[in-house]
Amino acid sequence: GEEVLKMSTEEIVQRTRLLDSEIKIMKSEVLRVTHELQAMKDKIKENSEKIKVNKTLPYLVSNVIELLDVDPNDQEEDGANVDLDSQRKGKCAVIKTSTRQTYFLPVIGLVDAEKLKPGDLVGVNKDSYLILETLPTEYDSRVKAMEVDERPTEQYSDVGGLDKQIQELVEAIVLPMNHKEKFENLGIQPPKGVLMYGPPGTGKTLLARACAAQTKATFLKLAGPQLVQMFIGDGAKLVRDAFALAKEKAPSIIFIDELDAIGTKRFDSEKAGDREVQRTMLELLNQLDGFQPNTLVKVIAATNRVDILDPALLRSGRLDRKIEFPMPNEEARARIMQIHSRKMNVSLECLTVCVSLSLCLTVLCLNVAVCLVLSLSLCLTVSVSHCLCVSLSLCLKAQVRTTKHNWTKSNLTVHRQIWLDLLRLTAPPSPSPSLNHPSIPR
Repeated sequence: GEEVLKMSTEEIVQRTRLLDSEIKIMKSEVLRVTHELQAMKDKIKENSEKIKVNKTLPYLVSNVIELLDVDPNDQEEDGANVDLDSQRKGKCAVIKTSTRQTYFLPVIGLVDAEKLKPGDLVGVNKDSYLILETLPTEYDSRVKAMEVDERPTEQYSDVGGLDKQIQELVEAIVLPMNHKEKFENLGIQPPKGVLMYGPPGTGKTLLARACAAQTKATFLKLAGPQLVQMFIGDGAKLVRDAFALAKEKAPSIIFIDELDAIGTKRFDSEKAGDREVQRTMLELLNQLDGFQPNTLVKVIAATNRVDILDPALLRSGRLDRKIEFPMPNEEARARIMQIHSRKMNVSLECLTVCVSLSLCLTVLCLNVAVCLVLSLSLCLTVSVSHCLCVSLSLCLKAQVRTTKHNWTKSNLTVHRQIWLDLLRLTAPPSPSPSLNHPSIPR
């Protein structure tokens, strides 16, 4: 205000004209910016419509082959015709479509180039081939079916007579997955996998499921015969996809049952089927060597013919820990019987006879159930295992009645002599000498 008071009339008029000129310039600038803003809005709207049209499904499925950093200054030549697209700097991509055609894209599309890597599955426009969206990794449907959807619920308390085997499995699988940092601090490499071997029915699969439940890991169950495929390379692809799926859903445990189906010793053969089995085993060896031992992916393999496995599978660095599952002795059988009869009223006399004389407990239960149905004079109170319990439940639910007896759970008994007769019927055959399971070095 004081400055204006000191100014003359001519100076005030000159300053007013200057301000009017600046106001006109600013109004002109505002008008220009308004027109540019409207033009940009129209362009954005037009581009949005184009994107909407281009993103119309279906997409063409493609794979990213390679990502390139293109600098037009490095390839510029005197007198050469230069395309405008070639002047763009930044990432370019080479893709291969599902129609087996390969294209170079100077402009990648709507996906950030930093988020792409070779091998990614993408959806591209079927006309311009611009990458519009990244797609989830594709796995063989047979491999996805091998994943156990429901988390295993088995506990170590459900396994009887395998205390030593449980301890070894905990040391090799559970501790490295639950306490990974302890192994890293000590500089110790945990085992990559475990080989469980022993006669059929000794609890290998059950213990593997209990181990997966303790680690809260994804459980993938592969069967050796499923990996033997008719087409060349199909079995190896299943192995690759299984390990890729396990890495994506880590922590995970891959359980390969009947490993001897693909892991037999290699030999010279002119049959295409034998060579394909050997190729599948080589892919398994490659995958076992491929992932680092400190990852959250563990392999548990099971077989009842360890004597015919290829030495490459048994060497240290692949299936590092070998755990033997022997046939249960009397103490182990007693523990198994106690587990199966936890919720039932069991006669100790019958339980002792069963443990001391029989190994074929399932067959014994079936024979007892048959006697229950056929013999009207037989009373039964004891169910020795789950199979017998189911048979009793079916009989009780059907309200089986006779003229002499009202069958209820309170008056069912089994006489000792009947148990002995049934035990003789279910006596196991002597094992074949060809199926012995020799010990292998640990």
